[in-house]
Amino acid sequence: MEFSLVGFIWILVILATLIPAVRQRRLAMERISFISSIQRERGSRVITMIHRQESLAFLGIPLRRFIDIEDSEEVLRAIRLTPDDMPIDLVLHTPGGLVLASEQIASALRRHPGKITVFVPHYAMSGGTMIALAADEIVMDENAVLGPLDPQVGQYPAASILQVLKDKNPNRIDDETLILADISRKAIRQLRESVSGLLDHRMDAERAAEVAASLTSGQWTHDFPINCSFLRGMGIDVSCNPPDVVYHLMDLYPQLPQRRPSIQYVPLPNAKSEGDRGSRVQ
Repeated sequence: MEFSLVGFIWILVILATLIPAVRQRRLAMERISFISSIQRERGSRVITMIHRQESLAFLGIPLRRFIDIEDSEEVLRAIRLTPDDMPIDLVLHTPGGLVLASEQIASALRRHPGKITVFVPHYAMSGGTMIALAADEIVMDENAVLGPLDPQVGQYPAASILQVLKDKNPNRIDDETLILADISRKAIRQLRESVSGLLDHRMDAERAAEVAASLTSGQWTHDFPINCSFLRGMGIDVSCNPPDVVYHLMDLYPQLPQRRPSIQYVPLPNAKSEGDRGSRVQ
């Protein structure tokens, strides 16, 4: 009886380990299949950069994803393997990340001869905004947002560090703050120049410099929401009607499940129900 109980416990442990892995594998295959169908219909290379909270297998430790060097390496490889005359559709859902990685991706997209379309179903903040600005066409949900591009130095916004120098007597500021302020000036200048270069295909150089200065000056908090109407007010063309397949694709990247869901609703039998998503490719 004792042996049977121990064996049963081991079976449960093995199943608890294997079942999530099997589910993840099946979900990954569904993603590949759906992405392939979108590519065939649109005649484009479809790339997804979707950062969700994930958990380590078995341990269940939550991890926050963001744009990193590994992401830029994979996206650059995908772009390099895309024929010059083929459009690229990038589905972007990210809180941002490393400036270097974001700049690499944005520059690679900008150099690709084919049309670049970035779809933002929910948000693309910070570095995600930089990537979106590199596109020939930005397509956002009407409630989706981009964000400011103010660089962060350590744990503080670069613009806030510089503000300290204006508000206090420099002779009473410690050396570390002065060093951070020097780095902040460089970071803001470098990022402003990069953003201005990404905007040169959308507007004249003078206007691009103004928009870049606005996005990188630190006049807003880092999580300030920039929606469709705000972008248009800045002179950036944007479409606010993503195809249904973008939302269906997001469904294949589910958020980490919780014991009790925070949000619940019952889908209504109308044109926007979950069953209708992905029924056509535009």
